[in-house]
Amino acid sequence: MNIKKYLVLAFAVFTAYTIDAQERGVPVYQDYLTDNLYLLHPSMAGASNRNKARLTARQQWFDVDNAPSLQTLSVNGRLNDNVGLGGIVFNDNNGNYSQQGAYLSFAYHIMFSRSTADLNMLSFGTNVGIVQSGLDEGPLLSANFPDPIISGVNQSEINFNADFGISYFFLDFFAHATVKNLVAQENKIFNDQFGVTDQRQYLFNAGYTFSEFGSRFSYEPSVMYHRREFTNENLFDVNAKVYYELDNGRIWGGLSYRRSLDGAEFLGSNGSVRSQKLSTITPFVGFNFGEFLIAYTYTNQAFQELTMSNSGFHQITLGWDFGESRKRFKCNCPAVNF
Repeated sequence: MNIKKYLVLAFAVFTAYTIDAQERGVPVYQDYLTDNLYLLHPSMAGASNRNKARLTARQQWFDVDNAPSLQTLSVNGRLNDNVGLGGIVFNDNNGNYSQQGAYLSFAYHIMFSRSTADLNMLSFGTNVGIVQSGLDEGPLLSANFPDPIISGVNQSEINFNADFGISYFFLDFFAHATVKNLVAQENKIFNDQFGVTDQRQYLFNAGYTFSEFGSRFSYEPSVMYHRREFTNENLFDVNAKVYYELDNGRIWGGLSYRRSLDGAEFLGSNGSVRSQKLSTITPFVGFNFGEFLIAYTYTNQAFQELTMSNSGFHQITLGWDFGESRKRFKCNCPAVNF
């Protein structure tokens, strides 16, 4: 391997271990587009008129050893007219870095609606969780490129943290805002030079669902803004989603474009220093039949000069809606209506 290729690879590995690895908690992907808003926003615990269980499995780069993978299991539902409860467990692996965690959620829903003729609901929610992080430094040791900050040991630590979120539904409009990792804590398994204490993240989603009277089709444009405070990184998602109603369910799918507003520099193949901004395209498709859901999501790094692989990211979501169904609202609001 020549020095240029080594530097390009080193950049990718360095980025994976010092930025993505330190994103404590459930990573922010496009899960929310596959009827899994609760995974991002604790205020969605019990927001739907059915209880929900969701299982996801995500694998990146099938042709790369030790590529990132993520598995989540979440359950949420309404305890009474106002209170929602939920729980999340997850397992996240990123090369030699891994994290496992669990969250418990409490949400309070305030209904301003006069009846099911309209939807006007404000929700508040919080997560309290525990995350165990681990870093196996053994495979990072290199006789050709020794690094004094790599000790070769297997390190681990346990941290507690909390999230807080707000959701608002008004007829066919929806908006969500969440602050993740409210408590600043040092990530001690990393060297002081690369460790961070403020891992706070800010998420904001908004969208509108509309359809023509009597049509089985409905359309949902939406956006998401995501800010990581410790890296000052800002990302936007622009989404388009289509639903088709069946007699006992619905088919839906769409496309999401994610773009980072902040670039990272790397050494190009011609020896020049270049800059690249994260850019991904994510098509997704799903099917609700009765109480069950299945969805598939594929993400590809679009228009990127520097990538670890062209095989993309694959995710399967399985869901079960259970419990007594509350009355449906007369609106285009699939996140609330079963």
